[in-house]
Amino acid sequence: MSATATTASNESAKKAGKRTILDIRAAKQTGEKFVYMSVPDYTSARWAEMAGVDVAVVGDSLAMVAHGHASTIPATMDMMIMHAAAVRRGAPDTFVLGCMPYQSYNTVDRALANATRFMQEGQCDAVKPQGGRSQAHILKALVDAGIPTASHIGLTPHTIANFGGFKIQGRTAEAAMKILEDALAIEDAGCFMLEFEAVPAPIAKLISEQLTIPTIGIGAGAGCDGQILLCYDLLGVFTDFKPKFTKRYANLTEVAVTGIRKYVEEVKAVAFPDGDHSYRVDQAEYEKFQTLVERRKHV
Repeated sequence: MSATATTASNESAKKAGKRTILDIRAAKQTGEKFVYMSVPDYTSARWAEMAGVDVAVVGDSLAMVAHGHASTIPATMDMMIMHAAAVRRGAPDTFVLGCMPYQSYNTVDRALANATRFMQEGQCDAVKPQGGRSQAHILKALVDAGIPTASHIGLTPHTIANFGGFKIQGRTAEAAMKILEDALAIEDAGCFMLEFEAVPAPIAKLISEQLTIPTIGIGAGAGCDGQILLCYDLLGVFTDFKPKFTKRYANLTEVAVTGIRKYVEEVKAVAFPDGDHSYRVDQAEYEKFQTLVERRKHV
């Protein structure tokens, strides 16, 4: 798609309002590249909507970038619902996808209850657990209950211990076939979309070509039907580490620290607040107040 066509498509999407499940599904045929971004809070959701992001994802990565945990495992449903509601307030006209946290979908009943919370309390438009064949019965139950559902395969952070850490998946033909079978199981369960994480680009592209539902990639190359990055990663807000697949489009931490350092210096030097940043009072009222203060001293 040319730059002109892409711009026209984006403008058309903005005029049409919030993207829908049908729009997302149609991307497989139209070739429109959907832009997803993981946003943890109201302000980043506002940025996403203002910039024309198609789908705001409430990722459980917020356990790391917003709460300082070492992994996504400590994310809870209460935590995710609180952030999802904030994201919805920040992006009222953007499709919001809520990522189901660790062990929130380990049984059908639990998955249904927690997905319902995402839709009702978090006001999400869809939910995304993780897993393929092993989770197909869960995914199908959610879809059958009328809950728009996606899934996540390749490197799945909820089962990171089984991989021995954050390692690329699908590097052998056998491992790639497992990912393909997972993808087909997700499609068969009725999911409207799936996400690849940390899969070699040619593998993700070939698997995507076997599917009728769109794919998004994070560290999975340009052959997917869309891309997702974390807002705090691409803007340089979260700097504890930088995944290979993340491209920095800004360095807001550097800007922020420079600004805060200047604030510290000015307060220490009594240069802030100055007259321009202070409220004034009528001189007569001030003098009256001074008189009252003096009288009080002698009561």
